[in-house]
Amino acid sequence: MIFKNQYEDIKRMAEDIYHHPELGYKEERTKQKVIAYLKQLNPDIQLEEFSTTGFRTTLGDSSKELHVAFIAELDAVYAPSHMYADKATGAAHNCGHYTQVAIALALYSYLVNSKAYDHFDYKISFIFVPAEEYLDLAYRDELMKQNKITHYGGKPEAMKLGVFDDIDAGICVHAIGGEFAKRTINTNCDLAGFLYKRYTFIGKASHAGFDPFSSVNAYSMSTLFNVAVGLSRQQLKDSEKVRINPIVMNSDMSTNVIPNGITVGTDLRTLSVDYMKEAAGRLDDAAKGSALALQGDVEISTQMGYLPFSQNRYLSSFVKEAFKNTQDIGVLLDEDSISAAGDIGDLSYMLPCIQIGYSGFTGTIHGDDFIDIDPEFIYEIFPRFLAQVFEKMNGALDRTRLYKRSYEEYAQLIQEIICEEEGRHHEEK
Repeated sequence: MIFKNQYEDIKRMAEDIYHHPELGYKEERTKQKVIAYLKQLNPDIQLEEFSTTGFRTTLGDSSKELHVAFIAELDAVYAPSHMYADKATGAAHNCGHYTQVAIALALYSYLVNSKAYDHFDYKISFIFVPAEEYLDLAYRDELMKQNKITHYGGKPEAMKLGVFDDIDAGICVHAIGGEFAKRTINTNCDLAGFLYKRYTFIGKASHAGFDPFSSVNAYSMSTLFNVAVGLSRQQLKDSEKVRINPIVMNSDMSTNVIPNGITVGTDLRTLSVDYMKEAAGRLDDAAKGSALALQGDVEISTQMGYLPFSQNRYLSSFVKEAFKNTQDIGVLLDEDSISAAGDIGDLSYMLPCIQIGYSGFTGTIHGDDFIDIDPEFIYEIFPRFLAQVFEKMNGALDRTRLYKRSYEEYAQLIQEIICEEEGRHHEEK
């Protein structure tokens, strides 16, 4: 009855957040609304704040050794054409993060009111993280210059700050795009990781009408590069879910001057780090070949995005066990990898994580028409199901099947990937 009784309040919170979207590291209003709601539920709550807008709170006796985190993401996407976008900032909640926050509040409310967490053999922390979406990078660059953050992504930043140092396992949830005939959840849906590549093509300017013969056209190099990328796609493995999306990032062109510089940027998504490196080499070769073919040059830079996310199959087994006992959810989708990415991949390098998907939406994720259409499922039935997952984990988590790495090990891996890319560029010059 607790989930049913709190449903309207949780739904109102979700709708409020949906209609007041904020970009990463800027989620000030969202943070204050959530904290106020948590304090209303539990006046004695202890909060730990981190990285501008992040915070966490813990339920359970400190003597309990095992520690599970339920993670919710606070930020919105930059989508100014969305039907409910913030007109000033272009932010819109068309990735479903607003429902994650509401689900976390529904679970917290249930646990506080029922005292169910008292009999768990583990502590449970609710961690609200900023800036999952990889965007608004100029603003985040400024935060870095001010030494306010080190990472673009909220979870790597929290990792660096020690927020996850005492956590043994992480549970996240995420909206599934598209409509389903039956209420649906998914598990073991692995995500791609990505690199962010910049190719600056360098040519030679001249008057486009009077003396185009003396020029080297940087825009033409970028065009040739796009053609090369298109033709190379058949050589990329389908099993790796490779995605490439080159865009013109900046240029200074006019129709009467042959352009001498243009920058093309693209993310490169794959399901494994090793193939990410191989595909990056193919992209770099296409850029260098395109520049060489037109007597120009290209400068290449590589920036790490997020690591691939391989869901922990052991933790997912508790989701499957809970699903066997539910009558309210019609379908469990399993083992379906996709090319979307998230900083949950970075956290999963440090500790075992799962991300449980849930239906209840219409429109395309990150699209202009994305919105929930089954709030009862999202804010009442699905949180009740998650409570059953917590019950299944109680007394059954085997610490020997949970791994732990340090932030320093994570940082070393990221540095090795970048250094390997930069080293290859240097050797080939």
